[in-house]
Amino acid sequence: MEEIKKDHYSAENIQILEGLDAVRKRPAMYIGDIGVKGLHHLVYEVLDNSIDEAMGGYCDTIDILIHEDGSLSVTDNGRGIPIDMHEKEGKSALEVVMTVLHAGGKFDKDSYKVSGGLHGVGVSCVNALSANLRAEIHRDGKIYQQEYKIGKPVSDIQVIGDTDKNGTIIHFIPDGTIFITTEFKYEILATRIRELAYLNKGVRLSIKDLREMDEDENPLQASYFSEEGLKEFVRYLDQNRETICEDIIHISKDDDEVPVEVAMQYNNSFTENVYSYVNNISTIEGGTHLTGFRRGLTRTLKSYAEDSGMLSKLKFEIAGDDFREGLTAVISVKVQEPQFEGQTKTKLGNSEVAQFVNQAVSVALKNYLEENPRDAKTIVQKVILAATARHAARKARELVQRKSALTGAGLPGKLADCSTKDASIAELFLVEGDSAGGTAKQGRDRLFQAILPLRGKILNVEKAMPHKVFESEEIKNVFTALGVVMGTEDDSKAINLEKLRYHKIIIMTDADVDGSHITTLIMTFFFRYIKPLIEQGYLYLATPPLYLIKKGKQAEYAWSEEERKEIVARFTETGSESGLHIQRYKGLGEMNAIQLWDTTMNPETRKLQRVNIDNAAEADQVFSMLMGDEVAPRREFIEKNAKYANIDA
Repeated sequence: MEEIKKDHYSAENIQILEGLDAVRKRPAMYIGDIGVKGLHHLVYEVLDNSIDEAMGGYCDTIDILIHEDGSLSVTDNGRGIPIDMHEKEGKSALEVVMTVLHAGGKFDKDSYKVSGGLHGVGVSCVNALSANLRAEIHRDGKIYQQEYKIGKPVSDIQVIGDTDKNGTIIHFIPDGTIFITTEFKYEILATRIRELAYLNKGVRLSIKDLREMDEDENPLQASYFSEEGLKEFVRYLDQNRETICEDIIHISKDDDEVPVEVAMQYNNSFTENVYSYVNNISTIEGGTHLTGFRRGLTRTLKSYAEDSGMLSKLKFEIAGDDFREGLTAVISVKVQEPQFEGQTKTKLGNSEVAQFVNQAVSVALKNYLEENPRDAKTIVQKVILAATARHAARKARELVQRKSALTGAGLPGKLADCSTKDASIAELFLVEGDSAGGTAKQGRDRLFQAILPLRGKILNVEKAMPHKVFESEEIKNVFTALGVVMGTEDDSKAINLEKLRYHKIIIMTDADVDGSHITTLIMTFFFRYIKPLIEQGYLYLATPPLYLIKKGKQAEYAWSEEERKEIVARFTETGSESGLHIQRYKGLGEMNAIQLWDTTMNPETRKLQRVNIDNAAEADQVFSMLMGDEVAPRREFIEKNAKYANIDA
C-alpha cells in the first residue's frame, strides 16, 4: 500500500473505533452531565477538533459565535474535514466523523501527532445531542454543506459555492429535550478560550455573543492571542501578587517523544499554585508529569542551596513543599497516547512522562540558577522562610489534629452537633454570627444538621502565614468540627478526608455586602487549605430569600428581584395593591426558626448552590485578586460583577 504522506488528510485517515449507540439514552456517560457543565462540554468537543488542527500547524484562527436564537458555531481556518468517500463505510468521511462515535483523524498518527480531543467523544456526540447541526466545509476550492437532526443526516453533502479558503464551520443548537438548560454562558466559554490561547501561542481565539449588546449596541465579545504562551499565562495568574524574581523561568524541550514546556515564577504568597496540562486538557488531579516536575524542582533547588552553603545554619530538614511555597507554575506536555486515571479521569498515568519532565526541568533550572545568582539567592531565601514557617505551623497543626481526632469532648463548644454518625447524610452549616446561629439551631433537624456559628469575619488566609492560619480560633474550630486530617511526613499540606464528619458543608450568611465578604473569606480558606473537599462536591452555599411578599392570607418568598416582581404582579392582578406588604430581609436574624427552616434549611424546599472548580487556574487568579493586596483590580471586578439584589446571579 502506498505510504500516506503526513500532510495528506483524506478519508483514508479516518479510523472507526465504535458506533454512536446510546449517546442520547445515556448522555451523562459521554459528557459528564446534562446541566451547564455538559452543555459547555459540547463546545469543547468542537473546539478540540480546531485546536488539533492548530497543534498540527494547519490553523491559526478559531472563532466562537453565539447566535441570537441560542445556537452556537465554531469556525476555524484549518484543512477542513475530509468530504471524500470512506471506503469501509461507503459514505463520506464527513458523515462518518459526524455520525460515528470515536471516528476521526486523531486516531491516525499520520494525521495528528498529538490530540487534545482524546479525552472526549468527538463531534459525533455533539451531533447526537443537538436538535440541529450544520457542518460547512471549505476545502479544495468548494464550500460543502451537510445538515443533521438529532445525529442523523437530513441530506447528502451539497456543494453550495466556491471559496479560496480552507476550514470548518460547525453550527449547532443543543437538544432541549436532553439538557436541563440550553443557554450557553459567555463567561465560561471566554475563560476556556483564554486558557487555550495561552496554551497554544500564535493561535487567535475569539468569542462573540449576539444575544447581548453593550451600551454602544455592540455584541459582547473578546479576542485572545498570546505570543509568549505559558510565560504570559503565569504573568496573568500572578498579576495580583508581588513577584520576587525579575523574570519568569521558562523551560522548553521538544526534541524528545514527549515535548515539555514549563513556565514558573516565585511570589511573596504562602500558597503553591501549579497547573498541569496534557494536550491542552487540564489535569486537575495531576499525574506523572506533575510528579516529574516536582522531583526535578526539588532536587535541583536543594542541590544548589546545599552547594551554596545557605542551608548550613538551618537546624531542621527542608521538605518538598517548602520548595513550592509561593510558586506559580504551568506545566504543559504533549503525549501521543495519554492514559487518564483518577476519580474524574483527569490524572495522567503514563509512567514514562515523569522522567521526561524531570530531566527537562533539572537541566534548564540548574542552568538558570547558575546564570542568575541574584534570583537564585532570593528563591533559596524564600524556601528557608517557608521551612521555618512550616516548622512553626507544625505545632499549631498538631494541636488542631489532636482535637479533631476526638469525637466528643474535643469538638468546639459552639458546635451544635447532629445525632447521626453517618457522614454521608450529615450536614454542617457555617453560620454568620451567634444570633443567626441561635435561630438556625432552633430551626434545624437535629438528626442530620449541625450548626457552627462563626464570630465576625474569619482570617484572610490569602495574606496570612500558615502558622497564623492554624492559630486562628475560628479556623481551628472549623478544622476540628470537620474532623479532617492535615499533613503527612512527606507533604505538610496534604489533606485526608477519611474522617470527614459531614458530606455537606453549607456556608449560610446574610444576603448583603458583609455576608458576601464573609462567604468569600470562607471559600478562600477552603480553596487554599481544603481544596479536595470542594473537588469532591462537599461545599455548598445556602441561598436565603431576599423578600417575603404578603397580601391577606397569601404569602410567598422571592429569591431574586425578578421573582419579587412576578409575585407582586400575581398578587395585584386586579390592579389593587391595597394590603400588599413586602419585607426585604437584611439578614438571617430577621427570620424566625420556622421561616429559616422553610426557606433555607429544609432539603425539600431550599435552594443550595454547590461550589465547583470548573477552572482551577481561573479560580486561583480570582481569589488572589479578591483577597490580595491590590485594590484597583478588586474594585474593578466588584463593580463589574456585584449584584447584591440577586443572590442567584
